[in-house]
Amino acid sequence: MTRPDLGPQRIVCLTEETTEWLYLLGQQHRIVGISGYTVRPRQARQEKPRVSAFLSAKIDQILALRPDHVFGFSDLQADIAAALIRAGVAVTVFNQRSVEEIFAMLWQVAALVGCAQQGERLLEAMRARHAAMRAEIQRRLQQGARRPRVYFEEWDDPPITAIRWVSELIELAGGQDIFPERAREPLGKDRVLPDPQEVVRRAPDLIIGSWCGKKFRPERVAARPGWQDVPAVRDGQLHEIKSADILQPGPAALTDGVAQLHRLILAWMDGPGRAAEGQRPREGGDA
Repeated sequence: MTRPDLGPQRIVCLTEETTEWLYLLGQQHRIVGISGYTVRPRQARQEKPRVSAFLSAKIDQILALRPDHVFGFSDLQADIAAALIRAGVAVTVFNQRSVEEIFAMLWQVAALVGCAQQGERLLEAMRARHAAMRAEIQRRLQQGARRPRVYFEEWDDPPITAIRWVSELIELAGGQDIFPERAREPLGKDRVLPDPQEVVRRAPDLIIGSWCGKKFRPERVAARPGWQDVPAVRDGQLHEIKSADILQPGPAALTDGVAQLHRLILAWMDGPGRAAEGQRPREGGDA
């Protein structure tokens, strides 16, 4: 049951994921300001004033909107949060980094706006789709398929590897992140590859680019020195997932982002992966 009288009525969202979630909950009327980087849902850019970037915000404009709550994300927005708190605004800054933390954040936001039960139904539907993906991968593994090794690149210069929730979604979708140890590092600077040749040594079957804010250029990746013999480059398995679909820790990553990962992995299993079955050891394990 939804209680429209509960919770904040005038919300500013400093990042996209809470905006998208409030629209999915049918609570977009509560939103009075959004991030300038918001692209999901598309109508939000047409309907709501843009009052922040990621590292900066128009504090005076936010205050003029008379918000009774502001939602932010990560320690990188701590200074924005502090300025608003000093001005008397209630601020919640989430710091979700894992898939389970994303689920927890979404539930909390739903509860704050009186939509806990509706939020739970939407989240359970997402979990059901994830379970179906795991079951499909398990079925294929039992039939002799193997998981592709995946290199996910969040930025190209310098190369930055997958953040934790992306790494976990790769595993959920049926792949193996080749840099799982780096995914545990919350800061981008700690996921920078000091030696890009490490990608060559780890020999990914799939390369997926999601260069935040700009188009992925597979031909540039393929032309990197020494990368010509990487299986993904040799087989033409370089793909893009838009950053809005995978690099915002909210509904998009749990729905469209993981679905795209899953499709790419299944296509690889049906293509280059099938051709290579007799050439490399098969790998099992839980989905």
